[in-house]
Amino acid sequence: MRIPGSWQRISIRTKILIVFLSLSMVALGILGYAAFSTMSDMGSYALTSSGQLGDRAVSDSTTALEANAEASLVRLATDQADISNVVFSQVDGEMDTLAGYAATVRAGPATTRPLYDQSERPQDPGSSSAYVLSPGVTRAGVENELYSLASLDDVMGPMLASDPRITQIYVGTGSGILYVHPWLNTIPSSYDPRTRDWYIRAVQSGDLSWSDPYIDASGKGLMVTCSRPVPASTGNSTWVVAADVTLSTVNAEIINTQIGDQGYAMLIDDRGNVIARPGISAGEKGWDESFEMENLLTSNNSALAAVAQNMMAGQTGIARVPFSDGEKYVAYAPVKSVNWSVALVVPVDEVIAPAENTRGQIVNATSDTGVHLNQTMNSAKGLFIALFVLLFVMVAGLSVLFSQVITRPVAALKRGSEAIGAGDLGYRVEIHTGDEFEDLAHSFNTMAADLKEHMDELERTTAEKERFAKELEIAKGIQQSFLPDTAPDIAGIEIAAKNIPALEVGGDFYDFIPLGKDRWGLVIADVSGKGVPAALFMALSRTLIRASTLANADPAVAIGHANQLICEDSKTDMFVTLFYAILDSRAMTLDYVNAGHNPPLLLKGTSSDVVLLKARGIALGLTDEMDLQSARMDLRPGDVLVLYTDGVTEAINDHEEEFGEQRLLSVIMENRTLPAAELLEKILNAISTFAGNRPQHDDITLLILHAV
Repeated sequence: MRIPGSWQRISIRTKILIVFLSLSMVALGILGYAAFSTMSDMGSYALTSSGQLGDRAVSDSTTALEANAEASLVRLATDQADISNVVFSQVDGEMDTLAGYAATVRAGPATTRPLYDQSERPQDPGSSSAYVLSPGVTRAGVENELYSLASLDDVMGPMLASDPRITQIYVGTGSGILYVHPWLNTIPSSYDPRTRDWYIRAVQSGDLSWSDPYIDASGKGLMVTCSRPVPASTGNSTWVVAADVTLSTVNAEIINTQIGDQGYAMLIDDRGNVIARPGISAGEKGWDESFEMENLLTSNNSALAAVAQNMMAGQTGIARVPFSDGEKYVAYAPVKSVNWSVALVVPVDEVIAPAENTRGQIVNATSDTGVHLNQTMNSAKGLFIALFVLLFVMVAGLSVLFSQVITRPVAALKRGSEAIGAGDLGYRVEIHTGDEFEDLAHSFNTMAADLKEHMDELERTTAEKERFAKELEIAKGIQQSFLPDTAPDIAGIEIAAKNIPALEVGGDFYDFIPLGKDRWGLVIADVSGKGVPAALFMALSRTLIRASTLANADPAVAIGHANQLICEDSKTDMFVTLFYAILDSRAMTLDYVNAGHNPPLLLKGTSSDVVLLKARGIALGLTDEMDLQSARMDLRPGDVLVLYTDGVTEAINDHEEEFGEQRLLSVIMENRTLPAAELLEKILNAISTFAGNRPQHDDITLLILHAV
């Protein structure tokens, strides 16, 4: 083959350079195409793997969180059923005890005691009983039986006082007597216990029985009754002892679980009838009219009816049931002592809200990772093009060297992408070229570390939120369980009190301590600290204060003794400020001590002067030796005494302003003539309006005394 003359005239160096450059260009072109294709595949694979990893994480976390939520609901239903079982069993036991005592009394000789019908008001109605005779029954015909029944006052009074859930205790007899404790005068004259469901059930069953809900003849609303026949060795009249529990008490104290914003609890019997749930009411019906109960078995909701069948069978479980306002979880567990069942009804949306939140976070993290990978791959492609142009003008040796330099980092990045895609978030790419590839590897490693950190942080955040929520729930439960349900009824004195727990739950508490002979101990206190420790210290302090004040008539001695017990029993650095007063409603005096607490505000009559009830003393729990100064204050009609904790005056709004003592005093002055309960609500409304939506970090506790 003849070589063109023009080629022959080119120098060998030029020919070698031309050939070398031509070969280099061909090689670089092929290599560049392969590398570019590999990087594109690697980027696509990394994006796909990242998306799959995110999808799996979303699916797994959502499933796990929903399963945990369902299990928690079942545990909560079981716990509530156990609590209900204890309460109903306690009432059962009390009726067994009363029936046994009644049998003993009936077998023995009758002793003469004071007897009161509804027209004869005893001096102390709270510790006396009333008898009601059915139509056609005369006192002369049943007088001996009435004297026997009067002996039951020795047991019925203490039994009623020891169990606040029981409204009243009574005995119905086959001779037509209703003997009820405490004394009342609201039972209709046509009332005959022998025709009532609670009496008939007990007589027919011969054992303990619980009635269906009915309207109470004495005007106390919807009621369920535990009754038991009295074993009798003498007489022809059948005695039945009974105790009333109002449905409002069942709702508030036995099945009082509140879950989320719309969750509630309900109680059904062994026939599917709804015994109790929020909102149940007798309407305008009278005591002698039947109360129609809702039966879940006859519901048009077949899924709800199926759940009712399981509940009647004594099963424990959970189901998702469609309602008209959305799908809801129904978790249930049996109350074995009465063969009933408790159900917790919670919207599904509320239960799985944490799972949906977690799902959104994972999806967002996956999306951010995809964007970051795209940016990284685009940067790598631009870098490759720049290197290709540079290598185009280099010699063959440098092109080979650079091809190796390019190939080795790309392969390492590919292996790293595959490892990350496989779930190994701890994998790191080691590239030490000193150029952009090392920066790319650093970015890649940073991406992997950030992704792992985000996943770990997500797990930590979820666990911390669950722990904190559980601690707050426990602390609130402890605190609220030790607060009185109602204020005492004291002649000439109105009393109202309320505690509003803060977001983090403090240790505020108040108490009413019956000291006998028209004397009451009033306590308001504030424990240092927050959360479960403060709630536990509050429970310890309340118990020791109660024990000391019941044992010592002098307030300074009582609180000093309580301080010694607290210092001996407490193993922490916590302390409690306290104001304790002994109210004598007959003498209208107030003997008090102040252990480092906010001085209460006393408004005398119609005067505009305000008296601060100060007295020398420090907080309890700081030292076992303390010098308390006691003081006395006379009360007159129109006097208003306001006891409060620092959560009232230190409530803040969005402008970081405190509510303050002056605002508190202004509200009291403006509303001082109102009843105690209304004045309390006025103060709380003023605080709420002032604070707006700002969460408070300390409990708000008020106790108001109004002499009338």
